[in-house]
Amino acid sequence: MKHFTKYAFILALLVMMYETKAQEANKTSFSLQESIDYSLKHSPNYLNAELDLKNADYRRKEITGMGLPQVNGSIDFKDYLAIPTSLIPGDFVGQPGTYIPVQFGTKYNATAGLSASWNILNSDYFFGLKAQNEFMNLAKISVTRSKSDLVAQVTKAYYTVIISRDRVKSLDANIVKLKKTFDDTKAANQVGTVELIDVERLEVQYNNLITDRDKTLRGIDISEALLKFHMGYQVNELITLTDSLSVESSEFQELSRTADISQRPDYKLLMAQQTLYELDVKRLKYAFLPSLSLYGSYQYNAQRNEFNFFDASSSDPTKKWFKVALVGATLNLNIFTGFQRVNKIEQTKITAYKNRNAIRTLELNAQLEANTASITYSNAYASLLRQKKNVELAQHVADVARKKYESGVGSNIEVVTAETSLTEAQTNYYNSVFDMIVAKTDYLKATGNLVK
Repeated sequence: MKHFTKYAFILALLVMMYETKAQEANKTSFSLQESIDYSLKHSPNYLNAELDLKNADYRRKEITGMGLPQVNGSIDFKDYLAIPTSLIPGDFVGQPGTYIPVQFGTKYNATAGLSASWNILNSDYFFGLKAQNEFMNLAKISVTRSKSDLVAQVTKAYYTVIISRDRVKSLDANIVKLKKTFDDTKAANQVGTVELIDVERLEVQYNNLITDRDKTLRGIDISEALLKFHMGYQVNELITLTDSLSVESSEFQELSRTADISQRPDYKLLMAQQTLYELDVKRLKYAFLPSLSLYGSYQYNAQRNEFNFFDASSSDPTKKWFKVALVGATLNLNIFTGFQRVNKIEQTKITAYKNRNAIRTLELNAQLEANTASITYSNAYASLLRQKKNVELAQHVADVARKKYESGVGSNIEVVTAETSLTEAQTNYYNSVFDMIVAKTDYLKATGNLVK
């Protein structure tokens, strides 16, 4: 009964895991955070970065294994179709001044054994051990950089869709109101109370609104496809975005124009590379040190004129396996290499100097990016407040212009002008919202605070 309960629990756990996977695979509704989480599980580029991290770990273990004893086994079999011939002086057989061809050996030869070697003193290996931690750190930083890039891409694409959809709603509301005014004016023209030019002015404005709406809808399709691409989501599948556009004045925070960039992944990447370059310089400097390796071999070999290696006899030499065993050591000394080592050191130093310059360039670029993003963010926020007020004013002006025109005390020119101003104010408002979101995202990325 206890075993049955255990198996039932495991089965239930597997079913729950399967259902969770299935729900995730069939998920079509996403908030911004859910979109980011999904992308971190399905984006091919990010998954490759994680695979590179695993690969770096295996590489680290490989380097560690190079310092352990290496053991090999071998079995060698030879069938001499023609036994090698040697020449011996004829003096041995009473024929001085001549050479006699003779064949030594047997037709079949076999050798089986084990060999081992161990590098107990090697400067390259010791520096490789020091460098392996930096290799792992490098791979981890690359994953963080890929994650930061992906989060920024998903965030911008997500809000592009959200803002465009809100803009479509505003255009739809404008179209409905203007359509009523246009229909009423057209009807009045048919009974002769207004001129045709009044109808045509409103029709031009109405067509402009329809065109803007259609362009925005097509833009949403492109933005959705881009979002799906960054997420690793099937482009042809339906997706629903659940977050709404909400920008409150209280959310604004002044961003510092001078930022600490030590948390930026690309900065950490260059610093890790600098450590590796400096280690490489030290490795080459100590390459003059001798290397010492131990080795050993233990073998059995047999020689037969017939293929009967499985027949063994300690008393019959023709059926005996002979043992061979040895141990040894090799000491290598780098006495003179034609100045190759010196030139390699200088080349590696230059590479390290170039990397320091790259670090300095990144520091300058990062400060510029943070400064630009901070200013853009503040400008976008100021513009957002103005454009929000402009939208309210333009909406009021448009409503009043329509009412005056419908009451017969205004002109349709006022209506067209007011509708144009309203559309322009709404466009500027949504542009300010997008600029503000993008600038905040760019600032967090520039300072290395977009992801942890």
